[in-house]
Amino acid sequence: MPNTIIKTKINLPVLRRNLVLRKRLLTLLSEKIKQGHKLTLISAPAGFGKTTLVSEWIASGEIPAAWISLDENDSDPSRFLTYLIAALQTLIFGVGDGVLAALQSSQPVAAKDLLTTLLNELSSIEDGFILVLDDFHAIDSKAVDDLLAFLVDHMPPQMHLVITTREDPFLPLARLRARNQLTEIRAAELRFTQSEAADFLNQVMGLNLSAENIAALEARTEGWVAGLQLAALSMQGKADATEFIHSFSGANQFVLDYLLEEVLQKQSESLQGFLLRTSILDRLSGSLCDALWQGEQNSAQEILEQLERANLFVISLDDERRWYRYHHLFRDLLRQRLSQKHSKEEIAHIHIRASEWFEQNGDIGEAFHHAVSAADFDRAARLLETSWQAMDESFQTGTWLGWVNQLPLSVRRVRPVLLTQMGWAYMDAGNAEASEASLRDAETCLKRPLDELVIVEAEQFRTLPARIAFARAYNAQTQNRFDDVVRYVETALDIIPHEDQYMQAQASSILSTTYWASGELDKSFELMSNWVNAAQQAGNIVFAVAASFGKADILITQGRLRDAMQVYQTALSLATEHGAEQHTAHHHLGLGLLHHEMGEDERAAHHLQKAFELGRQTTIADWAYRKSLAQAYLKESEGDHDAALDLLDEAQRYYVRTPIPNLRPVDAMKARIYLQQDRLDKAQAWAAKSGLSLLETPDYLHEFERLTLAKIALAEYQHDQNEQHILDVLKLLEGQLKLAQKQNRLHSQIEILVLQAFALQAKGESAQAISSLEKALSLAEPEGYLRIFVNEGEFLRLLILDVRSAIEKSPYFLFGYVEKLLAEFPQPTELQIQKSKFENPKPELIDPLSDRELEVLRLIAQGLSNQEITQKLVVTLSTVKGHNLRIFAKLQAKSRTEAVARARELGLL
Repeated sequence: MPNTIIKTKINLPVLRRNLVLRKRLLTLLSEKIKQGHKLTLISAPAGFGKTTLVSEWIASGEIPAAWISLDENDSDPSRFLTYLIAALQTLIFGVGDGVLAALQSSQPVAAKDLLTTLLNELSSIEDGFILVLDDFHAIDSKAVDDLLAFLVDHMPPQMHLVITTREDPFLPLARLRARNQLTEIRAAELRFTQSEAADFLNQVMGLNLSAENIAALEARTEGWVAGLQLAALSMQGKADATEFIHSFSGANQFVLDYLLEEVLQKQSESLQGFLLRTSILDRLSGSLCDALWQGEQNSAQEILEQLERANLFVISLDDERRWYRYHHLFRDLLRQRLSQKHSKEEIAHIHIRASEWFEQNGDIGEAFHHAVSAADFDRAARLLETSWQAMDESFQTGTWLGWVNQLPLSVRRVRPVLLTQMGWAYMDAGNAEASEASLRDAETCLKRPLDELVIVEAEQFRTLPARIAFARAYNAQTQNRFDDVVRYVETALDIIPHEDQYMQAQASSILSTTYWASGELDKSFELMSNWVNAAQQAGNIVFAVAASFGKADILITQGRLRDAMQVYQTALSLATEHGAEQHTAHHHLGLGLLHHEMGEDERAAHHLQKAFELGRQTTIADWAYRKSLAQAYLKESEGDHDAALDLLDEAQRYYVRTPIPNLRPVDAMKARIYLQQDRLDKAQAWAAKSGLSLLETPDYLHEFERLTLAKIALAEYQHDQNEQHILDVLKLLEGQLKLAQKQNRLHSQIEILVLQAFALQAKGESAQAISSLEKALSLAEPEGYLRIFVNEGEFLRLLILDVRSAIEKSPYFLFGYVEKLLAEFPQPTELQIQKSKFENPKPELIDPLSDRELEVLRLIAQGLSNQEITQKLVVTLSTVKGHNLRIFAKLQAKSRTEAVARARELGLL
């Protein structure tokens, strides 16, 4: 899978001047798409003008189109999907971002699942569009064939697929024909008519042939476009065109070879040398070709422009005429001739020159590939060893891994630095097992005599033991082996020179995540801050910016939302100052979620949009996971629980193990949504599978899961009224609350207190429930929490109403905050009303309510305060309170919440 898209592969081809307008075929294409055909197949041998025809049609602008020029490298399903999405994104902004990120992940995801996700996104696009797969015959992969078949079967109706190919793809063409969904254009339709041949030969190619000669040549070539072009090139300069045409046979199966040879041999020896030497390139530029050819007269740029003007199978890839490519057939012939006329050593030398040019121009990927083509694996290994640091610091180690695995084992095993770099690259990808294997290989290599080792990066070699220890600490952290983390970090710190503050801080940063997992967030934050400062002082701005969202994560976990916002903003300023904005998707995502939590929707939308834009280019491994989690949370806030579950499934597929502790496992999040959907059985299934218990010793690493168990136990209590459920929940919450208070974790305290209020209310202890909720509100108000309460739904709204009643006559600072929260709750639906109550299996009304009491009860259910009820009914406050006391007594309720719930059970509301 490419790390960087070659944009010219997804650019629409530049149309040549003076093209022959093929009206009959263009009309056919347009009419068939209007008739609802979903697939256009243009299948014919080489040189029939397939690509040119589609280019003409797309250029008409009737329907927007995306384009992919395929080659044999696209036979890899991941690469094929990557370019498919890149092409679609030229039309549809941001489509397939999550799939692209999944393709960069080290966690394998079935290509068909990813394509399904992409098709679901495309189904929401309103306007029609075309996707062109050009030169599909270059693909040699059953896996890609299967993906294409799946695409054709399931693509949305507004999408139209065009395939150009030399051979029919493995598709259900007969079925598509029977359903009138297939447009087919084959060699018979693509052949030039005599009129089109006349236009081409005389107008485009500049010949002055008679009608008789044109008819003869058209007949000899059977309208074959490439044959006509090659014949015309061969005729240029000939005195007797008629004799040539009469001797020319288009029926010979080797005509293509003959014509190409004829054209090639007509060129000067110098130009032939240029063509052969530059044929090793997939893309041509003047400077690059100069490095390979080193001609003494014209520059390579002049020759490329000359070749284009002469229609000598050179295709421009951009409007500036800086990059070109050879026609595939012509390139293949040139490469064949190159292998015949030059030795392997000479060809390898050409590849080395290309490798040197690409290295000097900063394209390490192309430099590496040409070194491999020259079988110069020492050079290839050197390129990778020297480029690793920069690629690691820009989060491109996934691409680097793809390259290094092309090296023979014999080359890698004598390079301890390269092996350690591989250990780090696998470490970054979340593949601890492969990382450990590479680290062991590095240690084995280090046991060899020094004169047997190949060392390019001497400074990295000096610190290899510390680097190996660091990687092992990192891997241990991702696997929750915390004792091993401490041991390996201590080893690294002992080895790292004291003056190397940067590496000291980097090693200590792993301990930061260990403290994080145990809930000791103050220590975690201190070490993470040290790492950010060290990276910034060392000039590694990308790491300083990236590590800052780790700092913010810790602050959010502590409940220090406003401090987290400041960390994000500082990191964004640093990134802007140093041109590192492409690494700030996580920061904007975090800010968007914080503003959402605080009810600042406009600011949230701004940062979320920015995050998703930047996420398209980020190379940080866990982006797709974080993005999907955020989208799931937003959907849950909207009440779209099915969409939230789908996004959580997506997040699970994208999950990459990092040292940051996985404190909120996706399965536990899904269990909470199941409870909101009244799917208790699904939540219980998760609980059984988790192996966790309400009665275990409190800890932070599993806090979220245990609180989820508590929610499930409360839901079970509504069904069976087993008081032991409540007692177990309250005991768990008491232990977790004490731990959260000891560790100064504000967010956890708020969440636990809210859940405690639910449990106490279910137990019938309304006063204690109100007290717990009041404590949660007191903790939350300074930080501006909002969604943490509103997302809990109608039952919590009723409890907050009870809190308001308790504090409404005092100058309590919470009153304004409570009013703000209540204003954010949506008006309850009947279903939410039913879900908001803890059910009493035998509701009985001892004494009926009077009409006035029923009127007061309805106003209470609407959320009105006692003071508001007095104004509504034009009575005194003492009268309202008297009605309340009688209503509560008759309904056997201790609070407004219980009274409303009881009244609904009895059908009074």
